[in-house]
Parts: sequence; structure tokens; C-alpha cells
Amino acid sequence: MRKFLQYKNSKLFNFLCYLWVGIICYLAFMPYNFSLLTFIAPFGLFLLRYKYKNNYKKLFIQGVIAGCFITFFSYYWLNYLFMIFGGFPLPIAVILFVLYSIVTNTRYGIYLIVFDLMSKHTKIYSPILASFSIIFAEFFSFQIFPYYFGNLVAGDIHLSQNIEYIGIYGLSGIVFFISYFIFKFFINYKLLFNKKYSLMIIKFSILPIFLLILSYLNGYYLKYKWENYPVYSNKKIIMIQPNAPLEFRDGRSITKTLDDLMMSIEELAIKGGEGVNPDLIVLPESGVPFFSANNIRATNIFHRTYNERFEILIYLLANRFKSNIFFNEIDATFVNDEIKRENQRFYNSSTLYDANGIRRDNYQKSYLLAFGEYIPFGEILPILYKILPQVGHFLQGNKLNLISYYENVNPPIPLNKSHLRWIDSSFMNLNSIKDYYNVYKSDTSESGKFLPLICYEVIIPEFVRKFKDSGNPDFIVNITNDKWYGPSVESYQHLELARIRSIEFRRWMIRSTNSGTSVFVDHLGRILNNSYTPQEKATVVSAQIDVIRSEPTFYLKYGDLLPWLYLILVSLYGLKLKFYKT
Repeated sequence: MRKFLQYKNSKLFNFLCYLWVGIICYLAFMPYNFSLLTFIAPFGLFLLRYKYKNNYKKLFIQGVIAGCFITFFSYYWLNYLFMIFGGFPLPIAVILFVLYSIVTNTRYGIYLIVFDLMSKHTKIYSPILASFSIIFAEFFSFQIFPYYFGNLVAGDIHLSQNIEYIGIYGLSGIVFFISYFIFKFFINYKLLFNKKYSLMIIKFSILPIFLLILSYLNGYYLKYKWENYPVYSNKKIIMIQPNAPLEFRDGRSITKTLDDLMMSIEELAIKGGEGVNPDLIVLPESGVPFFSANNIRATNIFHRTYNERFEILIYLLANRFKSNIFFNEIDATFVNDEIKRENQRFYNSSTLYDANGIRRDNYQKSYLLAFGEYIPFGEILPILYKILPQVGHFLQGNKLNLISYYENVNPPIPLNKSHLRWIDSSFMNLNSIKDYYNVYKSDTSESGKFLPLICYEVIIPEFVRKFKDSGNPDFIVNITNDKWYGPSVESYQHLELARIRSIEFRRWMIRSTNSGTSVFVDHLGRILNNSYTPQEKATVVSAQIDVIRSEPTFYLKYGDLLPWLYLILVSLYGLKLKFYKT
């Protein structure tokens, strides 16, 4: 490493630093998940700081460029998003990708400036400054698809358990604390063979080694604790992965395609659920795209989203399996209660039907994806939607609620005739189907509540934590549609960012996707049986999950309190060293 520093004035030096950070972060992240590599990934940033010490403009630029390399290697699939979801041609998509990379990687420029400033003006122990600076940068920088250095090392089952207390920001701080300690040894390795510096090396090593041991010991303890935590009950869950189309731009008949899709969903449900007696069947986001099963005025006029045959499908599945059905739909409303075409708005909504096919709770997505589901300030400047017509015009849901699910108190009266199939809806309407099942009822009671999250919402830790005010859920259901990104690593990365919520809540997660990868995540953040559904394929998967009813975790109660305290205490100590001299 010291020999490499001799070439720091060469043009190749910077490029190799960028490559180091980009490639190592790529390998540490999903799907490769060599998580321990995370401890050496920041070396490229440390080397750039050595080269541009005290030059804050260049430190900022170099940090941003290094961050862009992380994006280029790990998030290349964004180009696919811009072209498919946004409808932009390749050259424009590439330009947007570059702009996105620059804007969202300012954190590494901020990191290098803060680290250098603190090192210059205080005498605080350097690994502390390294960890302080990354927590500060991750707290106070803008991201669209937020991910943190803590996410890279969270693949380590024992280190990741610490998230219950310190959150993902705190885990980033641990990474940089240990990483800078290792880096200093690399560049000063000759001192290890010099007895003159042995005491200095011991003093320098005590705190990082203690922190690493403490983090692993606490991780082992928490893993043991939660593996042996009492299970309240078990629930049988079925996830249907329909691989529904994104759109109908290729000349296919919409009616024919939807008919084939709904018939396929029914067949998958029968394949996965017959004889299983599931408690809950989950369909993903856009499982039946563009339509609603909510028969209200707003979904029946102007841009009509209500589809009776869609509602029939859900009703039939609920009654065939006597199970709760949780599914996604496009709900609608009129702003200001004025029934005009220009006032019609939509919600990305998820709804539960109980075992009798009765519509129950629904949740409307609250954290929308900018320039995908809405345009910022679009309600104030409607002309923006005319300029960018490919962007959705969704409203933000106005409450963060849990979804009640139900259990059958008594078995229903046996159905002395065969179950109807969805194809029967071609000559039977919903009312006649309800008449057919009129006597096939079961008494139901509320069994519990689960936390519903739609797609992008699950990767925002601060947002998901807000649900704590709605109650303590039995488990988490995350529905998503990753088909916009094609058969890329995006779905695995989205999963990797999402599963951390299971550790924060200590709840199982059902992650249901349209086209892969659908998984069950336990309350330790582990993928059940390490089993992922294939991408771009229709399939069904089932599992029995544990219902944990523990008290809210430290993270849910206090959020990022510990990282904030760390920032405050280090800042105060730095000010003391700077201005108070004995």
C-alpha cells in the first residue's frame, strides 16, 4: 500500500482508487454477498483523501466520482428503468443515469471533506473520525434509492443483528471504524516489526479490536436470543408470482392478455394451495396491472379502473380456500370531491378480502417514487404532467395503517357442489357468483394485524419506522414489481435493502414480487431455506411463518438515537479540543 502511495501523483492512481471502491462494493453487495469485503472497500476513499488533503473542492469532486463508480457497477440497471419505466431513448437514459449518479453520490464528497476537516482541526482518534464522517454524510445527503455501507456488511448474519440497536447508520459507522484501522496498518506495516513503536501500535489497536469483538459477541447473543424467542403462532402463507406484463405496447389484446393472466393466477393458486389450507394468499404489486376490484364511482367513470372479473377472481380465491387474500389494485378518487375528469386521481393501493370474500382493510402507498408515480410539484403545476405524460399521476396515501387479517372461527357449511372457476365468470356476473356461494360462509374473527409496504417504501428505514404508531404487527408483507428492471441484480439488491426491516422489527417478512425474487425472511433477516423464486417466471411458493409478538425493539422505540448521540458527543469533544486548551 505504501508503494502504491508513491504513485499518487500519476493519472492512474485516481482511476485505480475509483475502481477499488466500485468493484469491492459490487462484490460485497447482493447477489455475490461477500460482505466482509466491505471492511476494505473504503480504502479507495482513504487514499483519495491522502492525495487531496486540505483541498476541499477536489476532495468533494473525487468523493463524488468514486461514488459514481459504485453506482456504475452496482446500479447499472437504472438505465433499464429509464428506458422501460420512463420511456426514454438510450442516449437520454444514459444522461439521466449519469446525472442521477452525480446527485446521489454527494455523500462521499461530504464524507471526505468532513473527515479531512475534523482531522485537521482536532486530534481525535482517526478511526473515530472515519466513522463519524460516514454517519454524518449518510444522514445529511440526498438519495433516491437509499443504500448505506451498513447494507454491504449486513450479509454477515452476526454483525447484522446489531441493527436492532444502532440501525443501518450505526452499522456503517462500525464498518468505517474498523476499515480505517485496517487501512492504517496496511500503510504502516513496517512499524509492526519495530519494537520502538510496539506500545503505540497496541494503544492504536485496543479500541477497534474491542469494537469488533463486542459487535460480534452482541450479534451472537441477539441471534441466540431471537432464535429461541417464543413463537405465538404459525401461519401458512402462499405467494403467487404471476409474471404479469408491464404494459400492452406490443399489439396484444388487453382483454385476451388479462384473461390469460387471471386464469394463470387461479391455476397457480390451486397448484400451491389445494390441501394446504392457507391463512393468507398474497398477490404482488401489479399482479393484475392497471385495474381495481373496488367498485366505486371514482373507478367507474372517465379513466375506468374497476374490472368486475378481477373482483370475481379475488372473491373466488377467498371462497375456494377460505383464506384471506391480499392483493394490489389501482384505486381512485376525485380531488376536492369534484367529479371532473381533470380531478380524477389514483392510488397505488393494496386490499385484503377475508375468507368470505368480504372487502376489508386497504392501504394506499404513502411514499411515492418521484418521476415514476408522480412529478414533484405536479399538483401545483399540472403542465408538468403534459410535458412528461409517461409519469404516473398518483396521490400519496394519507395514513399509515396496519392491515387486519382474519381466521375462521368455525368450519363453513360444506359446499355440496363443485367450486366455480374463474372462466365461469364469462357467463356469470359477480352477484350470481355470490348467490352461488351464499350458504358457504364461515364465522370469522380478527386474528391479528400485519404491516403492509408497497415496493420502494420498504427500503426507507425512517419511513417504515413511522408505522410503530399504528400498533405492533405480527409480520410484514412487502409487495413489489421489479419487472421494470428486467432479469437484473436489482431484484436481489432490492431484497437485500428490504430484509433489514425484519431485524429492526423482529418480524417475519413476506416479500411478494411480480417476476422474482419472492422470498420469506425470518425475524433474524435470513432468507428461509435460502430459497429465491426464479426471475421472469410465473410460479407459486408457500411456507409456514412464525408470528412473533414481542415488544417493540430498541430501534422502533428510539430510532437512530445511538448514531445521533455518537455524532453529538464526537462533535462536542472536537469542539473542546479545538477551543479549550489546558
